[in-house]
Amino acid sequence: FIQMLRSAKKRDVVELLRRAPEETRPFIVEAAVAAQSTASLAALSEFLDFSKEEPKSLLEKFLYAAAFSPRPSGELLHLVLDKLDGKQLAPEIWETGMVAVGSLVGKLCQQKLCGLQEVERGVETILRGLGSAEEDPEVVIYLLALGNAMLPGTIPTLLEHAEEGPAAVTTTAISALRRFPAQNISNEVKRAMRRIFHETRRSYEKTCRLAAAEILLDNHPSPMDVINILLATQEMETEMAKLLLLKVQNSLRAHHHPARKIMKDIMGVPQINNYSFFSKVGTSSSFSGPLTVTQDLLSTFGLDLLFLEGGFLRKSISEFSLLSRGRRLRAAQVTIEAQGMESMMGENISDGEEEPELMAGMSVTFFDVQLRPIVFFQGYTDLMAKVLLSSGEPTSVVKGNLLLMDHHQVIPLQSGLQVTIKLQGGLGLDISADMDVGIWEQELKTSINTRGSLSMDFQAELDSPFLQATLRSQTEVETSIHFDTTLRFSSSPVLMCLQLREEQVPYR
Repeated sequence: FIQMLRSAKKRDVVELLRRAPEETRPFIVEAAVAAQSTASLAALSEFLDFSKEEPKSLLEKFLYAAAFSPRPSGELLHLVLDKLDGKQLAPEIWETGMVAVGSLVGKLCQQKLCGLQEVERGVETILRGLGSAEEDPEVVIYLLALGNAMLPGTIPTLLEHAEEGPAAVTTTAISALRRFPAQNISNEVKRAMRRIFHETRRSYEKTCRLAAAEILLDNHPSPMDVINILLATQEMETEMAKLLLLKVQNSLRAHHHPARKIMKDIMGVPQINNYSFFSKVGTSSSFSGPLTVTQDLLSTFGLDLLFLEGGFLRKSISEFSLLSRGRRLRAAQVTIEAQGMESMMGENISDGEEEPELMAGMSVTFFDVQLRPIVFFQGYTDLMAKVLLSSGEPTSVVKGNLLLMDHHQVIPLQSGLQVTIKLQGGLGLDISADMDVGIWEQELKTSINTRGSLSMDFQAELDSPFLQATLRSQTEVETSIHFDTTLRFSSSPVLMCLQLREEQVPYR
């Protein structure tokens, strides 16, 4: 379909979009974005009207297709910026648009196209918006966009928000910094993370401190940093200390972890490596391990669960990563967070911590693109409404078709002939999540469902006046992963059930 659109005229693509049934229109929009021909982008510009309220789903499809584009053009970023500029947009469209702009800026810079006028305009749009944003949710979206862009020049801005912002802003800024490669985590960044973790200037929320510790541990840490983090766990509340100690033990088992050698050396010190030090009793847990190991690729699954002292789940992070030739790709990361539950459960807030608003939500990073956050409920009234009026339907996070690979190359042979190689890879994706809080049963259930199908098309063609040969290969694979958690906190100890189900994978 993409190949057909690349040779189509603008009027044909517009006509196709207008005449298509409503259920197939999103597919055509995704294919037109993936085609990225001048005609298809001009057709999208004419067809999509962001000043209208409906249909939001079609506009979101367009923005996500742009955000996931493997090799975006300056024209695609120009189109996205023009559609967002100066219009009264629905909040979800504006949020999706900003994270898409960040992703496009980052991918164009990876292609060494940072000097494009559209890229400069995109960066200016994000930074100007961040400077004028007054509400925390707005600031969070702009920081997510900076995280998607991963521009080293924005690190000082992220550091400022990490140290000075309220809890939600600090967490987002540190998460954005975590996405940068090790060469960008300078001594200045590490000093700021030490100040946050050890709280030398002010108090920080526990999830902010844990995220700061992870930056220090995951980016070629000094032995002193590791020792200070381990010693600090002796003064922390049980759950936070338990999670941090388990993360240190995980890094010892992971052969690819950059701090493994330093950790092993430190574990040779009996004052640290002893039962008293590592025998915290908390419920929180951290696990990471390999799913697939080949000569060129390591795929891992990781799960972090941080509980409150009373047994309620504060934050869960499940992550699938791919490591190959020194590079890391966060294939999928789903974070479910519930805050403000302490007051509802009659618990005390830790000294120095601000009392957070009652809220539960989720954020997803897919193929290194951070999507806009999903809020399950915000405030006690909203929670009661969701509990009483729950439809039982899961919340859709992202659903659609993405072009992941688009490679075209001409290889001259020694004989003087030429071989043309084409490789395209498409992904059909459906991620949904659900959170169910049973106030009366005192249960919390979360479920994350990920379904995907990958299709790859490879073609090598030799064409000359006297010889013609074509080699073609098509590969398809489908997979479905379901991750469910059930927590019953009506009694002590808290009962917890975790289930990771992977359905049989057909491979053709």
